[in-house]
Amino acid sequence: MLDRYESPLSSRYASDEMLALFSQRRRIETWRRLWVELARAEMELGLPVTRAQVDELEAHVSDIDFAAAARREAEVRHDVMAHVYAFGLAAPAAAGIIHLGATSCYVTDNADLILYREGLDLLRGGLLGLMRALADFADRCKALPTLGYTHYQPAQPVTVGKRAALWLQDFESDLRELDEVRASLRFRGARGTTGTEASFLDLFDGDGAKVDELNRKLCAAFGFSRCFAVCGQTYPRKTDSRILNCLSSIAQSACRMATDLRLLQHDRQLEEPFETKQIGSSAMAYKRNPMRCERICSLSRYLMADALNAPLTASAQWMERTLDDSANRRISLPEGFLCADAILRLCRNVCRGLVVNEAIIGRSLRDYLPFLATENLMMEAVKRGGDRQQLHEIIRACSMEATARLKRGEENDLLDRLAARPEFGMSRAELDALMEPARYIGRCPEQVTAYLAELAPLLAEAGETADAELRV
Repeated sequence: MLDRYESPLSSRYASDEMLALFSQRRRIETWRRLWVELARAEMELGLPVTRAQVDELEAHVSDIDFAAAARREAEVRHDVMAHVYAFGLAAPAAAGIIHLGATSCYVTDNADLILYREGLDLLRGGLLGLMRALADFADRCKALPTLGYTHYQPAQPVTVGKRAALWLQDFESDLRELDEVRASLRFRGARGTTGTEASFLDLFDGDGAKVDELNRKLCAAFGFSRCFAVCGQTYPRKTDSRILNCLSSIAQSACRMATDLRLLQHDRQLEEPFETKQIGSSAMAYKRNPMRCERICSLSRYLMADALNAPLTASAQWMERTLDDSANRRISLPEGFLCADAILRLCRNVCRGLVVNEAIIGRSLRDYLPFLATENLMMEAVKRGGDRQQLHEIIRACSMEATARLKRGEENDLLDRLAARPEFGMSRAELDALMEPARYIGRCPEQVTAYLAELAPLLAEAGETADAELRV
């Protein structure tokens, strides 16, 4: 198949599990399971469907003749009816009752809801695995001081673990949102061509209670608590919008973390994994590019843009439905799941192998710490009898001179300059004693410890699984 286009999401990025979930086989098997359960429920409610017919359908859920379905679709130009025909070939004694009372959306929409729910479950497992890896990293580095940044300019010190906890908190938010979306999923059920249930009401001779019971049975068979209260021909397309928004949120968090890591790798403070024989550049052999994080950002950008498809579709559903959602949804929803899956796999791989260059982190912090500690130094000098306003001016003037040295590539001599001013009232040794980085990280270690304790019950749900080989 090398002479035909193949999506990189399939060939390079997504997991085998997610690819199988959105495969044509899984989709049509789900259609057949829906036809089986419809026939079973109709039989139990007294329609002319026999146990033998239901058993025959159930026995042939997986032996799908895709070639026969393709030939039939070429004739009738209708994919659902082509597979009704192919299912009938496999189960001839039941051919006459397949799809009884149903419309195409009975199988297409209900199948989508089933697959999306399973997709959310797969992503939830991936998110939990990533969160656990990040939590382990945050715990290991919760007391390791590092230069903080605001506006990407040096700021008050934080810790490496505290920064990781910020990323972790974003992913926790995504997990909570995913759980809410999954819990809100409803089944479309057997509702007829425009959602009125007219065909089923006719089958049951006007007995609305049996129509309700039919839908209760179908919901139970597929693990849903209930159907949407009302629908047109399709389930409400706002559901797709909520799902893709959730996937977009994961992409936002991943891109934020990966961007931070790319910046920190530029500064040589943190590095993503780099394999023994990995090549960073075809021309510059010394390069160690953050290609995993770059890929996370690239895929995240695609997913955030892909999420726009669902609100555009939801906003254009004419009355009971229009078919211009079909081609869009066949692409945007599966690819959204495949992309989110790929992003999470990359994120887990990166977070489980992060390299911390403590010497570089320490040196960067030492270079700026005298500036960052000036308020504390001023307070200490005041305690020793100094004038706050005079001390402020001394620090300002000395800082400007020390900054000018740094810009010439020379060392930071701020402490020497302050010690040389008698009115500052502190020796160089006394100033050095106040340069311990741990004095300036506030409650970072305690904050991380408290947050991880809060997350512990959730993280306990993460399984101990090894990542599959990444195609990177």
